[in-house]
Amino acid sequence: MDFDRTESAAYLANLLAKAASRTLQARADGAGFAPGQFPVLLELWNGDGLTQRELLDRLDIEQATMANTLARMQRDGLISRRRHPKDRRAQLVFLTERGKALRETAMEAASATEDALFHGFRRFERELLLEYMRMVLANLGREPRI
Repeated sequence: MDFDRTESAAYLANLLAKAASRTLQARADGAGFAPGQFPVLLELWNGDGLTQRELLDRLDIEQATMANTLARMQRDGLISRRRHPKDRRAQLVFLTERGKALRETAMEAASATEDALFHGFRRFERELLLEYMRMVLANLGREPRI
């Protein structure tokens, strides 16, 4: 049996993720954040002062990836970290003014990326595809965390 990658959901999902990330980056060009930082920014815009563990749990990102992402975000002036008042091992992650100021630009870029992804789709097709994607993730035990 031959493997046709163009008929592979896993292969196509990988291509889709890469293309969406590149599109987000292009639409946010010069805004000051990387696509991999966007999920962290979303969580912090909803309420900062989270621990790295809370971010890990909410975003389902590997520990090493999160540590590197946060280090880059701190280096780039998007976040600051403060010692947790009750847990000496933990740090709380806060947005800087620069990180807060990115919100509108980032959300516009994300919206434009979604529009590009679903160009030519009818509303029900978009909703159906999103539902199918959630079902596939659930099948793999990776339901999106809300």
